[in-house]
Amino acid sequence: MLNRSAFSNLGYRVFGIAAFAFGVIGLVYRDFASVWQPVPPEFPHRVAFACIAAAVFLLAGAAIQWPTTVRPAAAALLILYFLFSLLWLRRVIGFPKMIGTWSGYGEQVSLITAAIVLCIATSPQKPKGASLIVSACRVLFGLCFIALGLAHFSALEFTASMVPAWIPPSQRFWAMATGVFHLMAGSSIIVRVLDLVAARLLTAMIIGFGILVWAPQLFKDPHNHMNWAGNAMNLAIAGAAWIMADFLRDSRNRRP
Repeated sequence: MLNRSAFSNLGYRVFGIAAFAFGVIGLVYRDFASVWQPVPPEFPHRVAFACIAAAVFLLAGAAIQWPTTVRPAAAALLILYFLFSLLWLRRVIGFPKMIGTWSGYGEQVSLITAAIVLCIATSPQKPKGASLIVSACRVLFGLCFIALGLAHFSALEFTASMVPAWIPPSQRFWAMATGVFHLMAGSSIIVRVLDLVAARLLTAMIIGFGILVWAPQLFKDPHNHMNWAGNAMNLAIAGAAWIMADFLRDSRNRRP
């Protein structure tokens, strides 16, 4: 059984800050987070629902910072990310051979798994089947990053274009290398071989993406909605990876 000590690090706080950012961005632009929350343009009362979702993100992101409200805040985020995952699932069903739809779906599922683990960890009583649920979340989390790794290779030129040109040896090299790192981390977490190291390094890599790839985009074009949404999404995934790393650490500490 997990407990609050599993989250003594900053993972859940980063997760909450990202949610708070989604809320602010949503209210400013009166829209969902660009391509990461693919609500169709023809959706009825789209702007109103975007503002409602942004308000929930804002409140949940703030509430998750306090121990007494971590669980309901995580549950609210779980619901939001689950709804967005359904939109991606529709794309997966419609275009099953496109790895990009799987990676988009995987990003949302990675956030869902982190929210579930956080809900269980902060539950006052052990939910029925908690161990099985968190184990399933760990496997799903690993699969998400395998999908993200494969996406690096299926869209190699686009991925390479996002790498800063000044980083040696080349943009293409880092696009392939980070794809391999995703595949290795996801596989390691699934089979539980050096899983804690993999989760920590995965978290560091995603934070690196934020510093080297996404943050500079804000300076280039601070009015672009996608740049703000991309930063928030990257931060949310970093928080999710950090939460999963904390879970793996706690599980290891409890082993006889």
